[in-house]
Amino acid sequence: MRVLGVDPGLTRCGLGVVDVAANRTATLVGVGVVGSSHELSLDARLLVIAEAIDQWLDAFKPDVLAIERVFAQTNLSTVMGVAQVSGVVMVAAARRGIPVALHTPSEVKAAVTGNGRADKAHVTAMVTRLLRLAEPPRPADAADALALAIAHAWRSGGAFSAGAESSTAAQQLWRDAESKARVKKNKEKPGATWS
Repeated sequence: MRVLGVDPGLTRCGLGVVDVAANRTATLVGVGVVGSSHELSLDARLLVIAEAIDQWLDAFKPDVLAIERVFAQTNLSTVMGVAQVSGVVMVAAARRGIPVALHTPSEVKAAVTGNGRADKAHVTAMVTRLLRLAEPPRPADAADALALAIAHAWRSGGAFSAGAESSTAAQQLWRDAESKARVKKNKEKPGATWS
């Protein structure tokens, strides 16, 4: 399973692509950070991020996109920026039919480190270890994006083969429901008509 993890932000948007095998082994495919300048207008900043996301989605062709769920912070402008970037990223994935999964920071920390309250240094250290990297991915936004990708693959069970011997009953039911929903959604898509 190939997952593109996105740690959304207007100034720095972390991007990380991992392949996760059936035995839960994760391999780094790509990592980076897209930045936008404070000097640009909001629409121009979102365009910078949108264009970068388009390039990453087209280049890496992920099976799923995992993004950090926006959560309440005291800084309203930060929350708004994260939400706006998240929307741009989700639309880019939707245009390509790529499923989007949202995960809270505590879910990601728990999946990768075993502790939902782990600090950034611990998350980065575990990502470095799990991906067998010679040095930690920098900046922290890049490591967070990789952690999102790994956590999604592990939590969803999508990295495992579809056979009953490697899936729990709940994972198989979830995959069946997703598949049926996707088929139904595709049948209900309205076609464009022109007069």
